Amino acid sequence: IKKDPSKQFVPRTVMIGGKAAPGYHMAKLIIKLITSVGQVINNDPAVGDRLKLIYLENYRVSLAERVIPAADLSEQISTAGTEASGTGNMKFMLNGALTVGTMDGATAEMAEEAGPENLFIFGMRVEEVEEMDRRGYNAREYYERLPELKLALDQIQTGFFSPAEPGLFSDLVSMLLNHDRFKVFADYEAYVCCQERVSELYKNPREWTKVVIRNIAASGKFSSDRTISQYAREIWGVEPSDVKIPPPNEPPAETRD
Repeated sequence: IKKDPSKQFVPRTVMIGGKAAPGYHMAKLIIKLITSVGQVINNDPAVGDRLKLIYLENYRVSLAERVIPAADLSEQISTAGTEASGTGNMKFMLNGALTVGTMDGATAEMAEEAGPENLFIFGMRVEEVEEMDRRGYNAREYYERLPELKLALDQIQTGFFSPAEPGLFSDLVSMLLNHDRFKVFADYEAYVCCQERVSELYKNPREWTKVVIRNIAASGKFSSDRTISQYAREIWGVEPSDVKIPPPNEPPAETRD
């Protein structure tokens, strides 16, 4: 947006939900980075209403009940094989949000039901991650090769988002370049391309709505009725009770004449 302010962009409000992380240095640093980036973006007149970033404090069920029905897009971007993609994205699917995700955890189950063509799947598969583990992951290779990624990391490193404390995010940058077991940079290009596909589809409301409907129609497997029934049978070993519930406004049997 800053490079070409006259270009047409699909406006976005990015919401990132999380909790406080006492005693967990890296998690707190990530939360601080999110809020610092948001402060810069949200107050830049050149960006305007085309991009906003909001950190949702203490993300929990009562907040999710308000956010999930309002979302157009659900981003589940854990590295394949880390099983970090959980049932929350199924709730997004039930409520009509389309999914940007790696083939990880619950997202893989959703793709089986709706078809991968109705999700925005990107990034390495589990086998590719395992292969990269064998040959070695070099974050600096991506950092040096991708100008946009390098610019973003350099801005974080040099205090563009924390002018009062220029070295605030040094530990985070060091981790990404030297000790990142999630191999974030390896999926970067695929993620950017995926977001371009999202924007193109969103410009066509009719086609976007078709994909939304396909997702909702395929989400029945993830309803609470089905999941609780399966848990009851396979995990808890219990069957539904035969106790009959009287109709509304009808007194219990022992009080009837």
